[in-house]
Amino acid sequence: MKIYILTDLEGVSGVARWDQTGADTPGYPQAVRLMTEELRACVEGIQQVDPQADIWVWDAHGCGSIDFERFPRGARMINNMRIEPPSYLDDSFDALFFLGQHAKAGTLGGNLAHSYSSRNIEYIRINGVELGEFGCRAALAGAYGVPTVFVSGDDKMAAEARALIPGIYCAEVKIGLEPQVALHMAPEDARDLIRSVAAEATAHAHEIAPFVLSGPPYEQEIRIWARTDPVAYTSRGFRQLDARTFVKVAERLEDLLI
Repeated sequence: MKIYILTDLEGVSGVARWDQTGADTPGYPQAVRLMTEELRACVEGIQQVDPQADIWVWDAHGCGSIDFERFPRGARMINNMRIEPPSYLDDSFDALFFLGQHAKAGTLGGNLAHSYSSRNIEYIRINGVELGEFGCRAALAGAYGVPTVFVSGDDKMAAEARALIPGIYCAEVKIGLEPQVALHMAPEDARDLIRSVAAEATAHAHEIAPFVLSGPPYEQEIRIWARTDPVAYTSRGFRQLDARTFVKVAERLEDLLI
């Protein structure tokens, strides 16, 4: 099998506060260690089912979230960098995994919930469907025929994923209580769960259908917070509808904010 793992940081057990997620924040070094060990467990789970799996990992958290010296053997990493979509994902992959993912902006009780930017974006909709980072990128994978089969994060992220993709395998490593409060599994327990669920997802990946949005065309609507500079969107081809709402229509999802 050929598997693409997209990593983030906010959905990791033990990570719950914004002061753990930026390169200059005091809790960041520990958060990176926790993320990397969850990644090792995820890869181990995949390899239990397919020892020869071709595993690509994109370190997709804004400032990075992987300690490369502890990167798992048998996998390969696309280094942390802003990469234009589809971020080397194509129809040669058999499955997409999300590791350490958070719920979309506005999710009640979602721990560190946001959509791409915790400061700028209120919501994102594509063809009328409200999506977060998970949904946008799962839809992009679906456009290439690639199913999204695994996600780890809090219980709110799992609920969001199941609503979009029935049958997806979810490793709920914490329970979201407040934006910066969660009930966390012990690190080793979280890794055991991720390893087990990743193995199940690998074994049953062929049973899960890709997440596909209606289209093309695709109309993306983004609503921002009032203090955000609209040039960030108008310069990318979005049309401004009012003080906080922007719309763009495209034939390909990768031409939107994905």
